[in-house]
Amino acid sequence: MEPKQKRIALFGMDVDGVLSDGGVYYGDSGLEIKRFHVRDGMGIAMLRNAGIVPFIITARRSAATARRAGELRITEVHQGTHDKLGCLKAIAGRHKVGLDRVSFIGDDLSDLAVLEVVGLPMAVGDAVDEVKQAAKFVAARDGGHGAVREACEYVLKLNGHGDAFYALSGYKPADDDEHK
Repeated sequence: MEPKQKRIALFGMDVDGVLSDGGVYYGDSGLEIKRFHVRDGMGIAMLRNAGIVPFIITARRSAATARRAGELRITEVHQGTHDKLGCLKAIAGRHKVGLDRVSFIGDDLSDLAVLEVVGLPMAVGDAVDEVKQAAKFVAARDGGHGAVREACEYVLKLNGHGDAFYALSGYKPADDDEHK
């Protein structure tokens, strides 16, 4: 971490193409199905355990997104939001955090306004070129395939947590004495 760089306090995400793989599946009954990656969820849990607040800003509304956010204990969930920048500023204000201490990961043009103002703009591996160019970190993995986990680990390292991923995940290895 650079000496003058402030630690990330808020970690924001788009959903379609970032937390999910971007595919939207509809059943005959109108049911909408999205695919999420469990490792992304573990990354978000590690952020939360490190005191970093995760949040979602997405233009689409989806029961699947609400359910996944609930499972991940993300309390700042903003669906149906077309003014992502205004929403971001409101979230940062509520948490009393400057935009320089915010990270956001996106994939498409609708994320650019946010990426241009946050301290750590991030992109998934299959983001459009404009988003990749605006990002300071581009994940090797695609959206919905572990890109958010990569971004979470990057933020944790940047914030000085090194490789303390086991501790932040809540994982407790078995005591060797118990298994003898």
